Amino acid sequence: MIGLWDTTGNEVVKALAAERRSAGGVASGMALSLIVVVDEKRVREAEAAATIAASAHPCRLLMVVRDDFERPNNRLDAEIVVGGRLGPCEAVVMRMYGRLALHAESVVMPLLVPDVPVVTWWHGEPPDRIANDYLGVVADRRITDSAMATDRVGALRQRAIDYAAGDTDLAWTRITPWRTLLAGAFDTVEAKVTSATIVAPESDPTAAIMTGWLAARLGIRPRLEPTSSFPRMRSVSLECGNGEVLSLTREDSSAIFTRTGQADRTLPLVRRPVGDELAEELRRLDADQVYAEALSAFARVPGLNSRPVKRVHEWKDPAIEKRTVGAVGPVGAVVNG
Repeated sequence: MIGLWDTTGNEVVKALAAERRSAGGVASGMALSLIVVVDEKRVREAEAAATIAASAHPCRLLMVVRDDFERPNNRLDAEIVVGGRLGPCEAVVMRMYGRLALHAESVVMPLLVPDVPVVTWWHGEPPDRIANDYLGVVADRRITDSAMATDRVGALRQRAIDYAAGDTDLAWTRITPWRTLLAGAFDTVEAKVTSATIVAPESDPTAAIMTGWLAARLGIRPRLEPTSSFPRMRSVSLECGNGEVLSLTREDSSAIFTRTGQADRTLPLVRRPVGDELAEELRRLDADQVYAEALSAFARVPGLNSRPVKRVHEWKDPAIEKRTVGAVGPVGAVVNG
């Protein structure tokens, strides 16, 4: 590991090149550049998740920690790790202070691996508008996590308002096991589903996106049955036109599958670490049309799949916004797509 304190972007580039030469073959075969935007208090969480993801997708990990925008002096501290504690990846952890934190791209852009996709992941409160963050505009894929917002369902709804092709949210990733089990249940079902009920807390974004997925796939509007007895989605029940009822109920790390006239079955439904969820999203680097349809149905915002891929960077100064709510600067140039 190389530590650079109060340094410059140019010095970081030189130090990374030197560390790569020292590591030799460990640093070859990068599949993508992964930019992680994270607060200081969540750096270790993000590192742990990125280590799991990098084991499946060797990448250059660029972790950006931005703080203290109004600090009078700019400062950049960096740690460079190649093939070390963060697994088979090249990692640069950058802590930016002062006005430099508003222009993180000036340090990040020279560090991107040439000719590979760029993915930006916000491990923290998701941005209201991704276009306000250059690190999101430049990315081919953008990963948010509405579960980390204060208003989690509201944050997921904002993802539909702000959607562009290439966006995804980890709330969607977390229902992959549910979707797999429910889809498998239809292998022997011929009757049409006429209604659905989801038991979950009202603030659970996974239940919200599940509502959208069922609505988009089955052409029905599921009913949410609120509960405060469980911290996350508890069950999904589907009623068919012939009177059959199919139900999937979570029990710790498994699920009980119930179907009218048949014996109950126990199926695996393990809650995965964030690193596994991140690794799943890194498997595809094109637009997720099924997610867009589910998000559209949940938020009742039509036409997400027909939106343009390109985003325009919209400059925003959070330091000024603290003093003048809603202040937004001039529009920049198209830089992705």
